[in-house]
Amino acid sequence: MLYTMVDLGSVERFVAASNGFARVLRVVGSDQWAARTPCSEWDIRALANHVAAGNLNYVRLLDGATAADFLRMRDADALGSDPTASFDASVRECALAFARPGALDRVVDHPSGRLVGGQALAVRTTDTVIHTWDLARAAGADDSLDPQLLTWIDANIHDIYAGMAETPVSQESTHRFYAAPVRELGTDAPLQDRLLHLFGRDLAWTG
Repeated sequence: MLYTMVDLGSVERFVAASNGFARVLRVVGSDQWAARTPCSEWDIRALANHVAAGNLNYVRLLDGATAADFLRMRDADALGSDPTASFDASVRECALAFARPGALDRVVDHPSGRLVGGQALAVRTTDTVIHTWDLARAAGADDSLDPQLLTWIDANIHDIYAGMAETPVSQESTHRFYAAPVRELGTDAPLQDRLLHLFGRDLAWTG
């Protein structure tokens, strides 16, 4: 039984976020892989690779990889000749790894600090949600994000990043891994816009 003795919510939430990214990935046209994204250093293929490689890197952390290993493998090609199938495989591998008994309590050597598996998976889930907007905006697809996932991030964001050296909510952030907020945002902005702004997204960005 795959999910025996684990927090179903954590693994299922990661899968839901990944499914959202995968749905957008499937509408990327064959001529769009080199298109610009809101992440200025990445085109669509590089963005998709970043998320897939991240999934595999989190599995490596559970298996004992170090923060240096994580950073060394961060840009390794995880997509090969079939990006959508490779992305799906990375999601399955990550979900299976975190569903192992004890995985959510295992301490991992994340680049932003030592975390227990459950917190690491929450970070991975949040990253996937935000990058779904990046992908959708770059591909010209519907960029509406899952409202349940947005509500969960909003309610738990300080716990998700608690104790990490680099976070989107830290006043002392170096913005090494998380971009700084762009422009001003009205206090009455919708939840999706507020979170995207916090994670350094320019809501006016167009390809």
